[in-house]
Amino acid sequence: MPLATTDKVSLFAEGAVSTARLIAYLTLAMIVMVIDHRGSYLERLRLFASTIVEPIYRAAALPSDVARAGSLAIATQSHLVDENRSLREALLLAQVRLNRMSALSAQNDRLKKLLDVQKDLGLGVQLARLIDIDLDPFRHRIVLDAGSAQSISVGQPVLDAHGVMGQIVEVLPNTSVAMLVTDPTHAIPVMIERTGLRTIAYGTGSIDRLQLPNIPISADIKVGDALVTSGLGGRFPAGFPVGEILEISNDESGMFAAAIARPAAALDRSGEVLLLQDLPQPVGPPAPLDAASPDADRDPDTSGHP
Repeated sequence: MPLATTDKVSLFAEGAVSTARLIAYLTLAMIVMVIDHRGSYLERLRLFASTIVEPIYRAAALPSDVARAGSLAIATQSHLVDENRSLREALLLAQVRLNRMSALSAQNDRLKKLLDVQKDLGLGVQLARLIDIDLDPFRHRIVLDAGSAQSISVGQPVLDAHGVMGQIVEVLPNTSVAMLVTDPTHAIPVMIERTGLRTIAYGTGSIDRLQLPNIPISADIKVGDALVTSGLGGRFPAGFPVGEILEISNDESGMFAAAIARPAAALDRSGEVLLLQDLPQPVGPPAPLDAASPDADRDPDTSGHP
C-alpha cells in the first residue's frame, strides 16, 4: 500500500530542474510577447476576454455607482431647494422694492400737482399730510399733521390737487381735524360753472356723492356740469372745483329739481393736502402818503399854473 505524502511539487522549487523550467517559461513568455507585439495575434483573444469580464466589473461596481448617484441626487435636490428659496426671497424683495418705487413715484406726482396748484393759485397755502381718516357714514373727518404750532386755524379750506376737500373744524398743537365736503353735516356754496347758477352742495355720508336739493325746476343744469365754489359766505374763495353733476331728478313736490354730484377731490386717495391761508383783501381808501415822500412836498394846485 503506497504511503501518502504531504510533499507538494512547486513550480519554482529549488534545484537545477526547477531553474531550467523557469528559464524555459520565461523564454516562452518573451517569445509570445514579441510575436504578439509584432503581429497582434492575441488582440481578438483579449477583446473576447474583455467582453466576458466587463459585465463582472460592472456588477461589482454597481453598488458603488448606485450609492454615488443617490448621494449626488440628494445633494443636487438640496442645492436646488436652497437656490429656489433664495430666488423666491430675492423675487419678493425685488417686488417690494418695485412697489415702494411705484408708491414713491405716485407720491412725487401728487406733490408735483400740489406744487403746480400752489403756483397757479397765487395764494398763501401750506402743505400738510394725512395721518388718519374717519369715513364713518355719519362722520367724514381727516387728521392732518399740522396744528396751531404751524399757524393752522379753524375754518381754513382744505384742498388737494383736484378740488375742495373740506375745512378745518378742530385745531390741536401739532395736529388738526378737517371735515370733508361729503360729511352729512357739511354744506358748501357752489356755482354751476357753465351758467353761473348758485346753489348749495350738501354732504351725503357717501364718499363719492354730494347732493344739490331745491334747484329751480326751470334752471339750466345738465349732467356733466362742473361745480365750483361761489365765494358766498366768505369761507371758500370763488373758483375752486367742487364736483361734477351725475344725476338730475325732480323732488317729490315736483316744484324743484335735485341733483347728485361726484366730488372733484380724491377724498379717499389723497395723502397730501393744501391749506389755504386767510388773506383778507384791503378795505377802504389807500393809506395816506408819507410826509417824507416827494409827492407830499408838492402843493396840490388846481389852477393850472406850474
